[in-house]
Order: sequence, then structure tokens, then C-alpha cells
Amino acid sequence: MTGGVVVLGATGSVGRQALDVLRARGERPRVLTAHRDAAGLAALCREFLPEACVIADEKYNELKLLLADTPVRVSAGPDALCAAAALPGRPVVLNAIVGIGGLLPTLAAVRTGNTVALANKETLVVYGTQVMREARENGVPILPVDSEHSAVFQCLRGEDGNRVRRLLLTASGGPFYGKTRDELRAVTPALALAHPSWRMGPKITVDSSTMMNKGFEIIEAAHLFGLPQEKVEVLIHRESVVHSMVEFEDGAVKAQLSKPDMRLCIQYALTYPSRCPSPVEPLSFTGLTLGFEAPDTDTFFLLKKAREAFDRGGNACAALNGANEAAVAAFLAGKLGYLELFALVARAMDAVPYVAAPSLEDILETDRAARAFVNGGCC
Repeated sequence: MTGGVVVLGATGSVGRQALDVLRARGERPRVLTAHRDAAGLAALCREFLPEACVIADEKYNELKLLLADTPVRVSAGPDALCAAAALPGRPVVLNAIVGIGGLLPTLAAVRTGNTVALANKETLVVYGTQVMREARENGVPILPVDSEHSAVFQCLRGEDGNRVRRLLLTASGGPFYGKTRDELRAVTPALALAHPSWRMGPKITVDSSTMMNKGFEIIEAAHLFGLPQEKVEVLIHRESVVHSMVEFEDGAVKAQLSKPDMRLCIQYALTYPSRCPSPVEPLSFTGLTLGFEAPDTDTFFLLKKAREAFDRGGNACAALNGANEAAVAAFLAGKLGYLELFALVARAMDAVPYVAAPSLEDILETDRAARAFVNGGCC
């Protein structure tokens, strides 16, 4: 079989919405993967009957038993995950893995020549310069799935050769819009997970509440679109209707608007360059109001740390990301206070030894060191 879709992280929020898109189109994915949700992955495999599925090593026996009466091939572990991303036949690899675990599969897909539909922003945050270089060298498109970057990507179509003055990434402001730092002291995981606009997994939802997610999106946009981070601005837009804008050198601004539904940007990446009917509800303009304002970068100072990490270069973004992943996990587990999360992430970037020209192993070691710093500070 040639073409088709490989869904990495099929049981997560983006993965399940991607399968909504495939289901509506009557398409069957070639491979599905998950981290630890054997029961969820088995149910999806029974519905879609992909060629193969992949899960973490410790869940292999459970998944194998659950799918024993099906023709679906079961494998496990990091090597199997990378093999799925490098599947022959030029499929589109939708990388919906959360965290740095998505880096090696992205590289495997790129080095095989497979198109990457990228929802895993950490790939570009921690190793963006090298990933984009290898994508260019291999002629591999990196199609953004994040709503903000998909919006910019759509706005840039037909604008080849026209200079961009700035990108304007929108942010909902999360559940704590307008709060002071003192008001954030009592934030619990339940409060942080109550996002007003988007349906996302827990890690990304917490990142949205701290605005670290938007900091990572600045870094991702700079790599994807080849711009200095100073040309990537953030605007709070509570309505979550304008998903991002591009201002050109003549002052014209193009925006992409739609309901806040990830299925639209997922489908666009999977069907690019075609637009097709989708399950997303049409946008009504009757009575629609749109507001924009600058973010509070004093209270939500991780936005500034992301810009600082990008300017520092080397392994600084990898340190910031590793620290954030560990801190969010500790916060969700009740081991770390909300404001402590901010402080530990910011300190970790300075605590991890700096490497100016990191190799892939340096990036992975930086991630380990940043996690160890955070875990040592909260446990």
C-alpha cells in the first residue's frame, strides 16, 4: 500500500480528532500508535483495522492479547515507533505525540522522505534548526497542525516573494486571563485544566494556562517560517476565532478565521493543498465581535523566557522544554505548586550546562538534565 496516513499518538486529543477526520472521509490509517493506553489503542485498531500498531514496551503483551484475533501487527518500543514514522510508500505522518518523545519519529519520517503533519511542537522547539535543515535537504514538507501555525501557513499561500513584516499569533489567554500573580497562588490542576475554548490534552492545557504553550509557538513559528522571533508577536484574543494573522510589508493583513476546532487544521494538513468538506461547524458572523490586546508578560513571564531561550540558541530551548515537561507533570501529580512551576522552569534554563552547537545526543542529555533539575527541586 502507498500513501495513506500514519497517526502517532492516536489515543490523545489531537490523535482522536485526526481519526474523526479520517472517519468522516471514509479513510483507514495505515499505522496507529499510543504510549500506554492499550485498551484505547486496541479499540481504535478494531474499528479501523490498520496494517500495524505500536505501543510502549511494557504494554506490548496486553495489547497483543487484546488484538490476538485481528490481522493487525503489534510491535512496541522506540525503534518500532520510528519504524512506523519511516513506513515505506510515502504516507503522511501525523505526529500528535506530546513532548520530546516526538522528536526521533519526526527525524525518522523526514529522513525517509515522508511528509510530516506536525502537531508535536517540541520537535521544533528543541531541535528546530536541524529538523528544518534536514527537511529541506530531503524535500520533505513540514505541514503545521497547530491552529496558529496552520493559520499562518494558510495566509502565506499565494504570497511567494512577498515580504512579511510580522506574524501575529493569537492566544485565548487561558483560564487565568486577567489574574495577578498573587491570585495564581491557589491554582489547582483542576482549575488549570478548565480551558475556556479548546479541547486539548492535560499537558498542553496546562501549558496554555501558563502561556508557555504560546512561548513554544513563537519558537516553532520562527523555525517553520524562517523569521527572527522579533517578527513573531502574540495577541490575546478571547473569542478564539482568529487563529493567527500575517502582516505584509505594504501593511496588508491576512487572517484565518474559523470555529476553534482542531479538526479543520488537521484535515488541511492531511489533504493539502486541497480543501475538502469537513465536520467543522461553519462560522457565523452575525453579532460576532473580535477583541485583541497585549499579553501580560510580567505575570506570565515564561513567554519572555521562551524568547530568551531562542535568542540564546544552542541547547537553551531544549533545557526550557525539558524543565517544563517535568514541572507540568509534577504539578498535575500534586507535587508542585502552580507558581513554583513557573519559577523552576525559568531557573532550569540557566542551571543546565550550555552547549552552543548541540548534537542530537546533546539535546537528549539536556532534556534529561533539565528534568533532573526540576524533579530535584520539587520532590
